[in-house]
Amino acid sequence: MRDRVARKWRPPLALVLGGSLMAVFVLPLLGLAVAEGLAPAMGRFPASMLVGAGAGLATVVLGYLLWRLILSPVRALTRRAEAIRRGDDTPPLPRYGTPEVGELGQVVLDMAASLKAREMAVRGYADHVTHELKTPLSAIRGAAELLEADPYLSDEAKGLVATIRDAEGRAEDLLTAAQEVVRARVPEHRGEANVAEAIERLDLPADVEVELFGGRVPVPIADDGLALMLGHLMNNAVAAGATRVSISTADENDRHVLRFADNGTGISDGNAERVFDPFFTTRRAEGGTGMGLAIVRTLLHAHGADIALEQSGAGASFRIVW
Repeated sequence: MRDRVARKWRPPLALVLGGSLMAVFVLPLLGLAVAEGLAPAMGRFPASMLVGAGAGLATVVLGYLLWRLILSPVRALTRRAEAIRRGDDTPPLPRYGTPEVGELGQVVLDMAASLKAREMAVRGYADHVTHELKTPLSAIRGAAELLEADPYLSDEAKGLVATIRDAEGRAEDLLTAAQEVVRARVPEHRGEANVAEAIERLDLPADVEVELFGGRVPVPIADDGLALMLGHLMNNAVAAGATRVSISTADENDRHVLRFADNGTGISDGNAERVFDPFFTTRRAEGGTGMGLAIVRTLLHAHGADIALEQSGAGASFRIVW
């Protein structure tokens, strides 16, 4: 059942703005007229003070109406949109505002519900397709293993069986990676973690040196999500021949920033614009699926962050911002 914005009568936005402008225009003239009328009886200064107090009261009332009918509902809608982006369950909107603001709020809720339904449909379809395709792939793998065990198999047939095994393994890797991309779209890794603890959970090659700067600075993503992201970046660096990785975290202009740089072969200018595209890889012959960076970017987008490739003299360098 979709969320609904409760219907309550409120003056339309045109009336609120028109009345406010009219009040701004009329009140000073009315104040002057009242001050001139009271001045002979009260004196000019007392009359001016009385009119000033009335103007102040009218300003407070007008300000309260504008806050109640426009500003407060817009802020409530902003908080609701932010909660939807995070994936939180939220109560009904507490402010209704003018009919136009109410309609805007309803459109936002309907859009969020539609996007959530589409997301669930895509995830369900991906899970179903992955499950259905892995079953025949398992059968292919089993048949290939039986053929490999045949002692009378010719060398040519063994080569064909090896090709089948490699193709089956690659297909299974692609299906698993596609499923990970879909799962990464869900903001389920909410929380805080730090790079130092996430690095400890990774199975790093012994010949790769990791330099940490500000590793204890918390970043707004849970342990599992941070470890998954760093794992993909680390695998790419190792595949590119990196022997040293530098990771730094800092707060810049009220944003959390994480930089990941390696001394591997780097990314050419021609591939820089495609490096985050799903299934794009320059290591297809070595079994690369081209899904690592796509998973990282999808995961970060689901948690309100973004990743970009930075210019680097050597190796690859990525900048992640929350």
